[in-house]
Amino acid sequence: MTTSNGLLLIDKPQGITSHDVVARVRLELGERRVGHAGTLDPMATGLLVLAVGPSTRLLRFAQSETKRYCGTVTLGIATDSLDADGQVLEERAVPTLDESEVREAANVMIGAQRQTPPMVSALKVGGRRLHALAREGLEVERAPRDITVSEFSLRATGVPEVWEFDVTCSVGTYVRVLLSDLAARLGTIGHLSSLRRLASGEHDVKEALTLLEFKQALEQGDEVLKSPRLFVTGLEHASLSADEERRVRMGQHLELEGVFQGSEIAAIAEDASLIGVLRQRGEKWKPEVVLTTDAASGSR
Repeated sequence: MTTSNGLLLIDKPQGITSHDVVARVRLELGERRVGHAGTLDPMATGLLVLAVGPSTRLLRFAQSETKRYCGTVTLGIATDSLDADGQVLEERAVPTLDESEVREAANVMIGAQRQTPPMVSALKVGGRRLHALAREGLEVERAPRDITVSEFSLRATGVPEVWEFDVTCSVGTYVRVLLSDLAARLGTIGHLSSLRRLASGEHDVKEALTLLEFKQALEQGDEVLKSPRLFVTGLEHASLSADEERRVRMGQHLELEGVFQGSEIAAIAEDASLIGVLRQRGEKWKPEVVLTTDAASGSR
């Protein structure tokens, strides 16, 4: 039987928003506390990492994970949103390109860099989302963000204007901006014509359920949520005794043996469940996030 706490991986279909997926999961589980880590635009498909119940308090650890995508870029056509959902602004002839030339242009774009978010995005400026301002015909100044592109490769298709790509990048990277910038480097214009998220951190879309599979699993009484521990795989773990767990649950600070590199660690109970997250305060560790006993055990 499903417990309303844990990690849920959904393979988002094309044509709906990430919020639509959250709303569907809330309805099916009867749980108001559902959130996602990393928005996918309606045109995009693929991995959406969700937290359910008390695990929503752990979402920030998934939101900082590296993302991996594949998709296509169509050269010679520019849209106002930089993707296939936008209005066409310009069409231009595409120069003859070979794979080595395109690969060289992509290689230059690998590494740490700064990227300006597009106007048609969910980012808020002055309390308003950029896409809402864009619909009013307004353009505001956007602060560039630090991003890192660790892998970026392209390959030709049977259509000269359409190229397939794979990219691995840091959180906050706008892939459509990356592809638009690539088109400019190639002496033309272009837009993101399809996008699929393959992975987020250690989570892979191969492990995700479609919305239909999710609904069917619930109807069959199958467990669909994974353990809350999977949100904190990137943290160092500290195994606590029963007495230490009791003290953490009372809000007391702990002195722990061992040396930890990070300022936050995952506290693990004797039964291997997640107690919560501790933050370093001088010589001691303060309970930062503490899950309830049922929430800590979570799901498989």
